[in-house]
Amino acid sequence: MWFYAVASYIFLISNVLSDETESRVIVTAQGPVRGFKDPNEDIFVYYGIPYATAPTGSQKFKAPLPPSQWPEPFDAVDLKVVCPQPDTFGLLPQNKLMKEDCLIASIFVPDTDEKNLPVVVYVHGGGFILGYGNLITPKKLVNSKRIIAVTFNYRLGPHGFLCLGTEDAPGNAGMKDQVALLHWVRANIESFGGNPHEVTIVGQSAGAASVGLLMISKMARGLFNKVIPESGEIIAPFSVQLNPIDNAREYAKLLNFDDVDDISTLESFYKNASYELLQSVDNLHRADFTAPVAPCVERDIGQERFLEDYPLSILKKGDFVKLPILPGFTDMEGLCHVPVFDQWKNKMNNKFEDFLPADLQFTSENEKYKVAQNIKKFYFNDKPVDENTILNYINYGTDVSFICPTLRTIKLLLEAGNNQVYLYEYAHTDISTPLIPHTKRKGADHCAQSLVIADGINITHSDENGISNDLKKWKNTMREIWLNFITKGKPESSDIPEWLPVSGDGIPYMVLNQESQLKYVIKERCAFWEEIYNQHYRNPVPPTPHPSPIKTEL
Repeated sequence: MWFYAVASYIFLISNVLSDETESRVIVTAQGPVRGFKDPNEDIFVYYGIPYATAPTGSQKFKAPLPPSQWPEPFDAVDLKVVCPQPDTFGLLPQNKLMKEDCLIASIFVPDTDEKNLPVVVYVHGGGFILGYGNLITPKKLVNSKRIIAVTFNYRLGPHGFLCLGTEDAPGNAGMKDQVALLHWVRANIESFGGNPHEVTIVGQSAGAASVGLLMISKMARGLFNKVIPESGEIIAPFSVQLNPIDNAREYAKLLNFDDVDDISTLESFYKNASYELLQSVDNLHRADFTAPVAPCVERDIGQERFLEDYPLSILKKGDFVKLPILPGFTDMEGLCHVPVFDQWKNKMNNKFEDFLPADLQFTSENEKYKVAQNIKKFYFNDKPVDENTILNYINYGTDVSFICPTLRTIKLLLEAGNNQVYLYEYAHTDISTPLIPHTKRKGADHCAQSLVIADGINITHSDENGISNDLKKWKNTMREIWLNFITKGKPESSDIPEWLPVSGDGIPYMVLNQESQLKYVIKERCAFWEEIYNQHYRNPVPPTPHPSPIKTEL
């Protein structure tokens, strides 16, 4: 594996140099880095710079270590390095280099003499188990010559989010990777022409939950000054593990390890398991709308903690820095659950209580059943979950995982004194948007806004010459809105009305589509959920390892 990686590196370097591509050398704290002119955009890109070192072996669940040093120029070309993960949806790049030490960043710099440019840092999504920094890229944003952008990898799956509350597996290794990246940006971005004190963090889906958690984490305090969570929030069911020990046991059983009651034995299994084994679970669609792994509230074991309390508690206390924030969701986020519609519909008809969000708790199974039937009636009106009610199914998933958690978060931000919250609903569709199965309707899918603003996903062609003029215009409008927020702290564009911050009850909010408008209509479906959560909310708890069970002789 090592030999092929080195051979691939030499081959790519020789290709770059033989083509006589224009290059620039930047001096970082680790050593000089050589980046190359992008073949399609007027920017320079510095790929694959190590920003930290992932610990290995039995230490692999710990916080990241400092990056390596080098005396000679590091040729920053794209080796397609990704962190270990399953290739569930075929999203990984061809010729990928999956390796344990995967903590690299890519810096996108406009070809300009301007210095002190604002910086945007992208945190990729993927349910905390999939993805990599350059799954989507910000080249066209950078080509505006108004910003510098950073993408990066962080550890995924158990490697990033196993949370046992022990010295060797304290939890949140992947989040600590993200903090290490922000420290690297603070120390080095000025050399690339960026302003280390003008940093916006952007995330999609699980990346959106990540940037929200960074916003309330004391460990990350002061490392950025604006936040854009796209299609995800910190109090969504998937954002933080409810019971990390239970999750660790369940995950181990999926890996065919059954001796899960003894915590020391369970920890030993994880510490000795191979990367290939640990990444062989890829169940992203769970009926309770959670992820198999995720960030956690950490147990106090004398180490610096990324998350000391559960997000709802931190928000209620107001114990975080109030920053300009641009949160939003698409009108049909629940389209991401359509791939499992045929698998779920009959199960939902037979036992709807299995599809309640996991962050609800009940005093009895009977109470849970009654609440579930009330929810099912609210969404499906005594009709079965089938092809005729697929839009109701989509609305349910949209509300549970995305819209209603976002509105609950915004309410808490306002109560904490943040008056710089700019909320949006992304509802744009065009000729290329597919029809929803079994309907003649269209809707904006999960993270549709992210794909419009960025260059595109790696498995599609990012050249925009083949798209319609209307879509080109729309992409330019969305990029202008985001760029103005990143550079000025307020989302603006000549193509939309004046955007006012939220003042209460989730209003006003901007509807972003062909005829964008500022709306003052409250989302009534979320008022329904507010009552349920007021009665049944279940807060996440830190891991509490119990002593090994006492064995009795027969």
